[in-house]
Amino acid sequence: MTDTVRLIDWDLATATATRLAPRGPRVTRDEAFGVVRQLRALAVEAEGHVAAFTGMAAPHPHEPATVVDRTGWIQGNVGGFEVVLQPLLDKMAARQAVKLGGPVVSAIGSRITGTQVGLLLAYLSGKVLGQYELFLPPENGHPRLGRLTLVAPNIVAAERQLGADPRDFRLWVCVHEVTHRTQFTAVPWLRSHVQDEISAFLLASDLDPAAMLGRLRGVADAVRGRGGEGEQGLSLLEAVQTPEQRAVLNRLTAVMTLLEGHGEYVMNGVGPEVIPSVDEIGRKFSERRRGQNPADRLVRKLFGLDMKARQYAEGAAFVRAVVDDAGMAAFNRVWTSPNTLPTRAEIASPELWIARVLRKKSGAREQPDRPRPDSAPDD
Repeated sequence: MTDTVRLIDWDLATATATRLAPRGPRVTRDEAFGVVRQLRALAVEAEGHVAAFTGMAAPHPHEPATVVDRTGWIQGNVGGFEVVLQPLLDKMAARQAVKLGGPVVSAIGSRITGTQVGLLLAYLSGKVLGQYELFLPPENGHPRLGRLTLVAPNIVAAERQLGADPRDFRLWVCVHEVTHRTQFTAVPWLRSHVQDEISAFLLASDLDPAAMLGRLRGVADAVRGRGGEGEQGLSLLEAVQTPEQRAVLNRLTAVMTLLEGHGEYVMNGVGPEVIPSVDEIGRKFSERRRGQNPADRLVRKLFGLDMKARQYAEGAAFVRAVVDDAGMAAFNRVWTSPNTLPTRAEIASPELWIARVLRKKSGAREQPDRPRPDSAPDD
């Protein structure tokens, strides 16, 4: 792919996001170093809690958690976007190579989409508390495993806003993110399955840069209230889908809802013995999300981020229903193969998954976990 045949100007995306990222909370130099040290230690501690609660563990030791500021998070995610979008970029480059004037359209489009990606990353850089980065650029020509990343200024800002105990809140976040790392490292096929589904989603696109820009303008019209029937409420992701992509997205949505809900269930399920103020943190975090201002809700809707918030609640409800019915060991059959993953219909009606995968309940059930409020960090 030549420099002129590009969908996104990644340098512009990085520069835009870095320039517009909000300022972090005020901390002294000693406080900053203290936060970093504690987050790294709590990530190690969280690994033991997650393994004990879920019965899942990776077959090999993990690298230490990476603690970053907002600029570091932006730079890491730009690299991840490049890896994820490469199949689409290659497809579009091949298509544009045979079209007269294609590179000119791509050069213009790359700057526009680069700016849009930068705006999205700038917004998220002040929201994301942590994440397990599944897709990383190759290093010295070799593929890399995922990376657990914690965004220190956002964690400090959130705990201050909530008035939460700092150690409890930081461990709460670490448990959630370590659960995601455990999912992808303890289940050997999960990483390639998700990557294949994302590639299928991208390769189902029939868009060239000009068509994509047209659809993006359609989203803007819908947000301003000028869209036609059925366009209102579309997210950016929904607006650029083909019918083939929607079919793949249904499968992706189901697996991501499972992963997010499982992380939320584990995070709250480790209990007050590990995180004494876990119930208070969960309640305050839910209130914080409901208290978003109208502009924030509009941005989240536009980029489909409200869908992720629903995934926490819906996924956690699915996990809780299965564990309450059959126990954690039986629930863990969900990780057996892609065929045992729940569908979207089964997420909404866990009894369908129980009937299909567990077939009949065992006479001896595990002691169900105590239900906890639905809440989770943005990640």
